[in-house]
Amino acid sequence: MSKVRQLSVFIENKAGRVSEVTAALGEAGINIRGFSVSDTADYGILRLVVDDPDRARTLLKATGFTVKDTDVICIDLPDVPGGLAGVLKIVSDAGVNIEYVYSLIATYVVLNVADVERAITLLNDQPVRLVSQEEISAV
Repeated sequence: MSKVRQLSVFIENKAGRVSEVTAALGEAGINIRGFSVSDTADYGILRLVVDDPDRARTLLKATGFTVKDTDVICIDLPDVPGGLAGVLKIVSDAGVNIEYVYSLIATYVVLNVADVERAITLLNDQPVRLVSQEEISAV
């Protein structure tokens, strides 16, 4: 199975909160492989893919942050024009909603979809390489 664990950290939308999270992870020797930040007027969500999600989750919860785990897909995109569009089309044409997309290391891209298992099945027979949590941890 090629699922990757993403941590969503809920933070107040004020100066220094993202820095607190990233500093805590860095001090613990946890490497951030990719991230995305979205916000509203009062709160934000810092989405992270890290090399050690279990330790990161434990650390952030102990530090007082609210953390949620989500299974996502990480794809090593073909490095050609239209590479991302082709992958997204496979999933969306099958009626699987893509909720958000962000990039990681090099051409690795995280997809959070409504049906992870179905999207993995759809992509397994395509010219796309799914990236495992072990690969994220080893990079």
